[in-house]
Amino acid sequence: MNNDVLIVQSIAKQFSSQKAVDDLSFAVKAGEIFALLGPNGAGKTTTIRMLLGIMKPDSGNITFELRQGTSESLSSAKLGYLPEDRGLYRDIPILKTLTYMGVLRGLSRKDATARAKLWLDRVGLGERANDKLETLSKGNQQKVQFISAVLHTPDFAVLDEPFSGLDPINQEAFIDIIRELRQQGMTILLCAHQMDLVERLADRVLLMNAGRRVLYGTLAQIREEAQAAGKIILALDPAAKITALESLEIVQRVERRGAGEYAFFLRNSEHLRSFLREAAAHTEILGVNTERTSLHDIFVQAVRAGGDSIPEESQ
Repeated sequence: MNNDVLIVQSIAKQFSSQKAVDDLSFAVKAGEIFALLGPNGAGKTTTIRMLLGIMKPDSGNITFELRQGTSESLSSAKLGYLPEDRGLYRDIPILKTLTYMGVLRGLSRKDATARAKLWLDRVGLGERANDKLETLSKGNQQKVQFISAVLHTPDFAVLDEPFSGLDPINQEAFIDIIRELRQQGMTILLCAHQMDLVERLADRVLLMNAGRRVLYGTLAQIREEAQAAGKIILALDPAAKITALESLEIVQRVERRGAGEYAFFLRNSEHLRSFLREAAAHTEILGVNTERTSLHDIFVQAVRAGGDSIPEESQ
């Protein structure tokens, strides 16, 4: 049975001579956390705007498969959106703002106020309900923005950089909240630069670069598609020269970890023994460790393969 709730078919968008999105296709399944990733300028924001109906694709189709039937867009009552560029009223009390946003999305004033109070208590802002947004720290403002996106319990939520401004403790709290929303049946499209957090949350991933799809699927599938065989960590004499090892055909790239410690990314896990033999022939090995290739590693590898530099947020 096909349980896709969003189907994107060959969409494209061009601004002047620049193709922001180029023949992009993917599907999001009901009740999953789907991560849309890519470096700055990859086309993520344009894609999101087309999904939300803010702009139309030049070509291709976007379809939401709802219980009530097929639609090209979602109503505000069924859609939640946390934008990267925040836009709540800064000089109005928080509770009043959240109540207003809930009413706009179909809740009664009484229900919106009750839900807002529960959410504010949940994120530790219950005592700040009558304070203005501008009096809050960046992290606490982010909490209010998040509440406004999910207050009405939408069927489909787009969360663009939900961890922005949050400290590690609050990041963990929001991981739990996002998982709970999924368990309650919400479908979530997630954009974030924190690859380690995305890796813990996402059921499936789409990596974009230069407007096109680069990798798509579960983490296991994209590891296979990216031929991300893993990495081996070597502790060497700090004075050791690794030029010969870097130039080996079986080595994709090398990452320096610290004094004498290097991560070697191999093209295939079958090359592990032959690589160790080569390494031992060139220098003294003081320690060996292996690691599974992370989503961050795959992201960097895929973007560099496209000839692009890595934006600061992803390094």
